[in-house]
Amino acid sequence: MAIARLTIDNTVLLIVDLQERLLPVIDERERVVGQSGRLIDGCGVLGVPMLATEQYRKGLGATVPEIADRWPAGTKVTEKLKFSACVEPVRRALADLGRRTVLICGVETHVCVMQTALELADNGYVVAVAADAVGSRRASDRALALGRMTQAGVVAVSVEMALLEMVHEAGTDRFRSILPIIK
Repeated sequence: MAIARLTIDNTVLLIVDLQERLLPVIDERERVVGQSGRLIDGCGVLGVPMLATEQYRKGLGATVPEIADRWPAGTKVTEKLKFSACVEPVRRALADLGRRTVLICGVETHVCVMQTALELADNGYVVAVAADAVGSRRASDRALALGRMTQAGVVAVSVEMALLEMVHEAGTDRFRSILPIIK
């Protein structure tokens, strides 16, 4: 198994289903939205490319403005019905980016996030899940899914861990640029 080293040059952030009608029922919604927002802000400052998905937009609504307003202009948003975000437009975008490490945030941990992480790992990607930026309706489902993913080789990280790993060292312009985000 490859070691999941998150770098600015090898990582893509995948934002999964942070939608209007889904988030109100998510346990610790404020944490999920807040930490996902911090991760998006940090990846934006560092120039890490981002992709986003929306599950059945007609029924679950669009991505919440607290999230969509933070990602860079031109971020590709893919609507899907499949639980996994590994639908053709996302697979194509990942291939076009040429990056083999995917960092995931979003909801629900035990459904779309987990199925995405497992499918990506099964297809040779190094996968990391920002554990403090994912959520489910029930805390027990989130915990079980994080456990299952790590048993399958997916790496659990925090938002701060991921950003600082990509920055790699203090005293640099990159470090100074994300310092306000992680504080």
